[in-house]
Amino acid sequence: MKSDWIATARTLSQALPYLQRYDDAIVVIKLGGHAMGSDEAMESFARDVVLMQQVGVNPVIVHGGGPMINQMLDKLEITSEFVNGKRVTDEATIEVVEMVLSGRVNKRIVQAINAQGGRAVGLSGKDANLITCDPVDPALGLVGAPNDIDPSVLQSMFRDDMIPVIAPLGAGRAGETFNINGDTVAGAVAAALKADRLLLLTDVDGVKDAEGNVVTEMTPLQIEAMTKDGIIAGGMIPKTETALEAIRGGVRAVVILDGRAPNACLLELFTDHGAGSLIRA
Repeated sequence: MKSDWIATARTLSQALPYLQRYDDAIVVIKLGGHAMGSDEAMESFARDVVLMQQVGVNPVIVHGGGPMINQMLDKLEITSEFVNGKRVTDEATIEVVEMVLSGRVNKRIVQAINAQGGRAVGLSGKDANLITCDPVDPALGLVGAPNDIDPSVLQSMFRDDMIPVIAPLGAGRAGETFNINGDTVAGAVAAALKADRLLLLTDVDGVKDAEGNVVTEMTPLQIEAMTKDGIIAGGMIPKTETALEAIRGGVRAVVILDGRAPNACLLELFTDHGAGSLIRA
């Protein structure tokens, strides 16, 4: 119908200030949860990423893959040990982790973006010395924390209109392979690039207050107070900690948003509506 096309034209016109605002901006997106779950969701996400680049944004994708790793470990009958509820990553486990993250998961995302007309390139933190790690806890084995990030390879890819897709693995100082939390990698990469935005896609609406309402804008002081009061709890704590670390590292703002919502990234960047909780100093 003609009215639909008129609405589309109006939407594009209203987006102009945001398109100008994010021209040549770096936006790091942590992809996980529902957005990775179905082919339809992946196709929609990939289309949004290509559109972002087409209008001048430099997107960087960091992905997880925990459920796929668990499935493969079960299939191969590799039994894991746990310390304080955290999986110990031994030599056998890290081989599976690398195979799944750098192989199956990473290439699925790359293929989806390329199918939408983008030029995505998959890599892990081991490539081009992107991420150098130290062990988080010797008891956990090959679980690492980013110690040094060299973003030069990513900046080269921006110049060539390529979209980096990063698997959360890093290299140790003795050449070991380390598994790293995906949110942590996204925050560290965003800080190293001094990104304009870090978007953490989750399976919840955003950070909620004591009444269960989404808080659309927050400061680090508010997050610290809500965490102390137990309002921010459980799986939201690592995400808000990642947000605070990224902001301290020079990221302009972090958004924790619902990856289940169609076109969540576009809503957040290019409309007044937004799609989650915006955190900035």
